[in-house]
Amino acid sequence: MAKKAFAGIALLATAAVAVSGCAGGGGASDADNTIDGEVAGDIKVVTWRTDLVEDGTFEKYAEEFNKEYPDVNVTFEGITDYSGEMLTRMSTSNYGDVIGIPAIQPDQYEQFLEPLGDTSSFEDTYRFLPAASYDGTQYGIAFGGNANGIVYNKKVFADAGVTELPTTEEEWLEALQQVADNTDAIPMYTNYKDGWPLTQSFGNLGAITDDADAPVTMAEDPAPWTEGTDIYAIDGLLYDTVAAGLTEADPLTTNWEQSKVDLGTGKIATMPLGSWAISQMQAAAEDNGASADDIGFMAFPANVDGTQLAVIGGDYNLAVSKHSKAKAAAWAWIQWVVADSGYTEAQGMVSPLIDAPLPASLTDFEAAGVELMEINPAPAGKEGLLNEVSSESQIDLYGPIYRQKLVDIARGAADGDKESYFAELNERWGAAVENLAG
Repeated sequence: MAKKAFAGIALLATAAVAVSGCAGGGGASDADNTIDGEVAGDIKVVTWRTDLVEDGTFEKYAEEFNKEYPDVNVTFEGITDYSGEMLTRMSTSNYGDVIGIPAIQPDQYEQFLEPLGDTSSFEDTYRFLPAASYDGTQYGIAFGGNANGIVYNKKVFADAGVTELPTTEEEWLEALQQVADNTDAIPMYTNYKDGWPLTQSFGNLGAITDDADAPVTMAEDPAPWTEGTDIYAIDGLLYDTVAAGLTEADPLTTNWEQSKVDLGTGKIATMPLGSWAISQMQAAAEDNGASADDIGFMAFPANVDGTQLAVIGGDYNLAVSKHSKAKAAAWAWIQWVVADSGYTEAQGMVSPLIDAPLPASLTDFEAAGVELMEINPAPAGKEGLLNEVSSESQIDLYGPIYRQKLVDIARGAADGDKESYFAELNERWGAAVENLAG
């Protein structure tokens, strides 16, 4: 599985984004380390990027790292179901030396992760700090970042006669109808069967209403599935697109790996995903006789007073295990791989380094005048509030189940309609908000 780089989805309760990864200049050094000790020993990097383990990319990184730190032996383990399996592993003390922080509560960071230092000391160097910070202490650094939006095939849009990118839901549905009427392409592909792609649009929370505090706003709203909110627009777009017959005929048979090929070659017009997916779609296009230039990236079809916004957020945050026996070496690896490996540049991601330029993959955004925004850190005491309400209400904001039901209702495979399902979600969510408020 060419792994998804969650745009802060699992950690959206606090934020992030990504760009070109070669910032030059020496990565980690003893002077930079806030974790004391000799940069030596054996470290295991446990990662969600199984593809980069399998194709040898990480081994090449280790070879370059060893030129600067010859006394560190780096090994890698890729996990396909990273988010699920890591939560299980963390009930033990054996979960690697360098990990991507899974969806644990921020107040649990100190139980599992080695503190890196005061968050304030990192603010002039790194983006996306809030997701891995708690009570003024930093526990991780984003491996890269992404913008949230929609990957699309430019050639399909041109063949369909779509000349302007949509900036409202109405324009979106009109554009996809043109695709349906004038081409053989599937207007939008849900990837329903794989499930996780349905979660990707949640990364647009905040962009629809220009609310940098959107996670807390939603966590405190007893009825967020009400017109005028971010989540209403995000889930409403999915429902209305499916209900209009503008998605794949049989969502039960979707296939993520094949969908990359199909979007790259023009059999699919659009997929809501983070900007991390652009390079994968471009590679799929080239590998199958199409052009990488056909792959574009647009903002979520909404605007605030005529301006489109896109949330940028971090991928998994790299952290040092509390149980590591080579913590200084693990921390040196994190600093080096973020600054000097070239990872974000190769992946078309936003660098966590503030001074790095935006990746070429976001030139479409710049041309369209899309403004990038980051989500604010949650105020003290509310760092995990959105997660808590999600858990209490049993609405899996970070998973596919409630969205799969939304698709089922929209396609007539389950009872109800948009209004009744949103009312049900509001009832469950509101009860959770009330219970947690005490």
